[in-house]
Amino acid sequence: MTIDLWILAATALFTWILIMADATPSILGKGVSWASGNREEAPDPVGMHGRLHRCNLNMQENFPIFAAVVLIVHVSGQANGTSALGTEVFLAARLAHAATYLAGISYLRTALWGVSIAGMAMVASAMF
Repeated sequence: MTIDLWILAATALFTWILIMADATPSILGKGVSWASGNREEAPDPVGMHGRLHRCNLNMQENFPIFAAVVLIVHVSGQANGTSALGTEVFLAARLAHAATYLAGISYLRTALWGVSIAGMAMVASAMF
């Protein structure tokens, strides 16, 4: 497997960890019967759980685009050193983004989001 695909797999795992970390406080707080229901009356999470929830949603918005770009570059046989570095930049920036999101460090968090987008652009550049 190429580095691009290894990083994609690691990013998928990280996304799953965020999803589970976001779901766990609600399940523990409200119980399994609530979690297995429709959850139509679920209030928005606040505090640390709120930041984790928003971080998770942000990752869920970015991961499909990242995955598509990585897979297109890989399947088309255009993966190269730049695309590999781009995947590494994306994952490192997303890990740091999550840490700063949870810590409540706004401007650095936004800058790290920008770095992750730059990493994704590096991968996409291999298509052209």
